[in-house]
Formats: sequence, structure tokens, C-alpha cells
Amino acid sequence: MYGGSSAQDVTDAIEVEGLVREYGSLKAVDGIDLRVRRGEVFAFLGPNGAGKTTTVEILEGLRPRTAGKVRVLGLDPWTDRRSLIPRLGIIPQDFNFFPKITPTEALRFSAGVFGRPVDVRALLRRVQLEDKARSLYENLSGGQKQKLGLALALAHEPELLFLDEPTTGLDPQARRAIWEVIRSLRKEGRTIFLTTHYLEEAQTLADRVAIIDRGRLRVVGTPEEIIQRHGTGDRLRIQGGRELAQALRSRLEQPVGYEDGYVEVGLRRREDLFAIMEAVRDSGLPWGEVSTRRDTLEDVFLRLVSPEHRDELRLPEAA
Repeated sequence: MYGGSSAQDVTDAIEVEGLVREYGSLKAVDGIDLRVRRGEVFAFLGPNGAGKTTTVEILEGLRPRTAGKVRVLGLDPWTDRRSLIPRLGIIPQDFNFFPKITPTEALRFSAGVFGRPVDVRALLRRVQLEDKARSLYENLSGGQKQKLGLALALAHEPELLFLDEPTTGLDPQARRAIWEVIRSLRKEGRTIFLTTHYLEEAQTLADRVAIIDRGRLRVVGTPEEIIQRHGTGDRLRIQGGRELAQALRSRLEQPVGYEDGYVEVGLRRREDLFAIMEAVRDSGLPWGEVSTRRDTLEDVFLRLVSPEHRDELRLPEAA
């Protein structure tokens, strides 16, 4: 458990009101309001160019804002950066470090910068990197380097962590190891601001999610709330051809869709299953496996963001 409560402690870890960042005539961030509660995992999602990185850099004190109010742990991240930085842990995109340093040396160096003691072995064990304690950074795998980045972000016991795509490029096993560390940090009461292009990751880890597009927030809520509010509900998924979809449209009141060899029919109530399957049999057309399906956060994300950005979304690898 981290220590160091102070008079600066506030209910929300992050408060943003009317945030604007302009570059000439371009509004990279266009008047967003955002609150991140203490002790939650908050996922900040958006396609490339949506204003996500600009917002994160403003919150971290790396970039000034054009307008609006920003408070991180009760402080202005731009004017109070010197006081704020020791309370933050940050993993930037494309984390990199000195090639000839070992994880043990890196952690001692990082903790020394902040004047904090560090139990190197315990920290390396926590991120499953203990067996690489004396390996050179340049000889670590991509996943091991990301684990070291997380360990470095934790070395000075921060209250709030900014994890910017911490699992990009990792294999499924390494990704899930990072997930377990994030879950343990949440149990300790730390606040985590997570950006990721892996929608499965956000749905699995986040207490709440915000989706930004074209500099504006589209939606904020728990993954379940967002799916219920913007999803299309439960659907019956039937293996079959376009002819089957056309036949069911003429026989059913529910919406019928077709994609990649599967017909999908909306389910409003349980009794719809019997009517749908009766219509399938009456059509006389071939059909195969049947399953039910519900929207994921990924489905909703693709529906909400601008169409020209959709091909930039990274889909999770199969475990």
C-alpha cells in the first residue's frame, strides 16, 4: 500500500473541465470534461489522431493546455509539475532505456532519483522478471522490457499511474502477466489511467471507460453501461448464406443481419428463439451451427468512432 496522504488529497484523482488544446486552427482536444476517481482503473480509448495522446501529455504535465481546468491529485500538472511528478508513475509509449543497464541497476537508479528505498528483488518478482535481474536491457525480449518499464514506474511507490499502451506488441502470456499486476495495484488502492488499443484489455481491466474521437468525448461509463447504452442487444447467430438472411427478413419482425457466412437476428425476449428457429426450418435453406452473441466493447467502439479511423484499431491476439 502506498503511503503519503496529505492536505492535497482530493476525492477525484483527476479533474478535467473544458479542456482545449489548439495547434493553430486545429483543435486536438475540444472542450472535454473528465473525472477519474481514486482507486479505479480508468481506460482512455480512441483511434489514432483522436486527441488521446495530447490529453494524456497535458495530464502528465508534459504539454500546456490552451484552455480549461486540469487538476491531477489536486495539483495543476503544468504549474505544479515539480510537486506532482514524485506522486506519478508513467510508462510512455515505446518505452526504452539504457541498453547496457540491468533491471537491478535500473530500479536502483530510478528509486534513487526520487530518494526512495526499493526492494529490487520483490519488485522484479512482482512483474515476473526476477530471473532477468542481471541481464542487460538490450538482451531482454519486448515483453520483458515492458515489464521492466512497469517496475520502474512502481519503484518510487506512486499514487497514480499513467500506463500508455503497456501491452502493445506483447504475446498473450506476457500481456496477461501485466494484467495481473494492474489488478493487484488496483487492490492496493492505486489509481491507474490506462490507454490501450486492445478493447478486450479495457473491458477486462477497467472500472470505467472513456472514448474520445476528433478531440471530443463520445461516451464515459463502465464497460457494461456503454455496451447496454450503445450496443445492439443479444442476437441469435446462425451459420448460413445470404438467401437465409433474406428469407428470415420476410418472415420475422426483428432486425436480421448478415456477415461472413453468419445470419444474426435480434433477440428481444427468450421466446424469440423458438420463432426464429421455426422460421429457419420453414425456409428450407441449409443452416449450420447456432449460438447467441452480445456486443463487446470492441463492437461499440467501432460503431462510435469515425469510420476513417476504424482500420487503425488493433485487435487482441488469440490466447
